[in-house]
Amino acid sequence: MTPPPAVSRLYVVRAGALTTVQDAGRPGWAHLGVGRAGALDAPAARLANRLVGNPPDAAVLETTLTGCAVRPDRPVVAVVGGAGCRVTVDGRPVAWGAPVRVPSGAVLEAGPAVNGLRGYLAFAGGLAPEPVLGSRSADLLSGLGPPPLSEGDALPLGDPAGCGPPPPGDPVPWPGTPAELVLPVHPGPRHDWFTEAALRTLLTAAYRVSPHSNRIGLRTEGPALERSRTDELPSEGMVLGAVQVPPDGRPVVFLNDHPTTGGYPVVGVVPERALAAAAQAVPGTPLRFVRA
Repeated sequence: MTPPPAVSRLYVVRAGALTTVQDAGRPGWAHLGVGRAGALDAPAARLANRLVGNPPDAAVLETTLTGCAVRPDRPVVAVVGGAGCRVTVDGRPVAWGAPVRVPSGAVLEAGPAVNGLRGYLAFAGGLAPEPVLGSRSADLLSGLGPPPLSEGDALPLGDPAGCGPPPPGDPVPWPGTPAELVLPVHPGPRHDWFTEAALRTLLTAAYRVSPHSNRIGLRTEGPALERSRTDELPSEGMVLGAVQVPPDGRPVVFLNDHPTTGGYPVVGVVPERALAAAAQAVPGTPLRFVRA
């Protein structure tokens, strides 16, 4: 009997502030209380995968602000994209946003972000931790999927044999980091729980991205929205991009790890296509809501 092939692994040398495994997420389970998860900057994750020849939904690493360092135990083609940063292999500078060859045992390091917030590391063959409900994504709220990375962790690498060829070596344009975050918003379903003045404030006031933002929600700093009703709202379903208003009156934009239900009124919903920019907005970034 032929023994199964040995599994190649990616070892974590430096985990960074928050590094997780993400793919396209696990949509379709909200009726069971399971959120979507998945890469916050989905276009960046898809582009990184394309550059190493992976399918768009292959699992990647998502870093937060401080990057990470990893060491494969086999040669691998990798791309570091998303937030701009210095990239090295065994201390030698290599290209950001383009395929690089990482020898077996060499350390690939994505340094701290110089613009943007979240970086994406894609590897030919993808990452292959055990999927949960059809996805390898980590969900910080529910705890589903692999936990955030720690030094010394080892992640299985997928087989690169089925990967397509990387695209030609011409430079690929990556989206820029927003100097100002402008989020279109559709009113409702609970905009009638707010005063007319509050609705004008939402669409005209200057906000900032709060440092308390995370994968669950983008929190804001700025004027509070006054409610016209003070009674309790029964818990109801929440969708990606929902703009929920907690008791302090500051809007919170729900991101991929958001809860599936909530009891605070939702004043509006930001379309999914606008959320990739929110994933790269650093704390303090000016923020405006505009009518979609």
